[in-house]
Amino acid sequence: MKLLVADFVLPCNASFEIIEKGAVAFDEKIIEVGLREDLKNKYPHAELIETPQNSVILPGLINSHVHLEFSANQSMLRYGDFIPWLQSVIKHREELSALATTELISAKLQEMLKSGTTSLGAISSFGADLEACAKTPQRVVYFNEVLGSVPSAVDAMYGDFRGRLESSKEFKSERFIPAVSVHSPYSTHPILAKKALGIAQEEGCVVSTHFMESPAERAWVDEGNGDFQTFFSAFNPHAKPMCSAEEFLELFSHNPTLFTHAVQATQKELHLLSKQKATVTHCPVSNRLLGVGKLDLTAISKENINLTLGTDGLSSNISLSLWDEMRSALMLHPECELLHLAKTLLQSVTCNASKALRLPCGVLEKEHYADIIVVTLPQMCEIQDVVLQLILHTQQTHLTFIDGEKQC
Repeated sequence: MKLLVADFVLPCNASFEIIEKGAVAFDEKIIEVGLREDLKNKYPHAELIETPQNSVILPGLINSHVHLEFSANQSMLRYGDFIPWLQSVIKHREELSALATTELISAKLQEMLKSGTTSLGAISSFGADLEACAKTPQRVVYFNEVLGSVPSAVDAMYGDFRGRLESSKEFKSERFIPAVSVHSPYSTHPILAKKALGIAQEEGCVVSTHFMESPAERAWVDEGNGDFQTFFSAFNPHAKPMCSAEEFLELFSHNPTLFTHAVQATQKELHLLSKQKATVTHCPVSNRLLGVGKLDLTAISKENINLTLGTDGLSSNISLSLWDEMRSALMLHPECELLHLAKTLLQSVTCNASKALRLPCGVLEKEHYADIIVVTLPQMCEIQDVVLQLILHTQQTHLTFIDGEKQC
């Protein structure tokens, strides 16, 4: 047994308490969280792990939505508007895919680990990240993605998806969990989506999808016009929307689903997501770089929708650090009261994310996995400012544990 002590402990539990002069007792799982002196007296033979002054113990962070297969991109893709970005992705896809080796993806995962990300939802379109995700010490919910809008190609696309899903299941363990992703309403034929979601329901998989990311998607799905009309006409002059937004949401009514972006979602659609007990995953840096607008956090809160945070991928970001993402979110949402937003963001990468991905971590509570990080602040601060100062100053962790094992 280990006993980790620090100036502050943030369990990230339902009451969101902050424990001064706290401690966490753990082995592979959390045994107890409480005051430092109480746990020292209760567990006198535990291995005592002291931390530097101004340190904070909290759960390992959870990145709910990350694309690792484009990790080789630095400056090759275009930003500022969704369609030019998408066209640049198509233009450079093969080149970027060739550069995104297992070694490179593993290095990016290690960088994420050093910044405190101990679990992630990896969206995999091709399976090129499988080996790296299966070998990483982090906990990975591995979303095998299905997409394809041509009716005649549905069987082929479904066969490819099933093959990748079966390959991922060969690595299934407590730390590697196969899952299902449906790309989006503009790119995935409803028949294909239904078949994939049926498998997810049969096998108890959590599901992820992109939903209403851009004004172009809104115009296409609603009216069959806008920038996507020009985009699709280059491939099929008779292209038209495959379903309405509400019909797309209905497809997921029986699956626990993370809907990523939802920047252009209507109030009615957000209400439907709330009724489905769905999750919305916010990717603020990606939204800004692709010029799609920003998520209405007030509307999300009013509908009581579970909110998580993701970095998306390096195709639309310059960092996979959740601290960088939270800092960006602080600046992107000036309408939100600062300290409350800081708390919301930390919950989005801990307890909210564990709920969405159905992982028994993200909270420092008895019987949860001992996925724990220690972060050291540069100076002392008032207890009510701890969360905000963590977000403002953290780059890397002082200590990281997964299943109670020290990682870095």
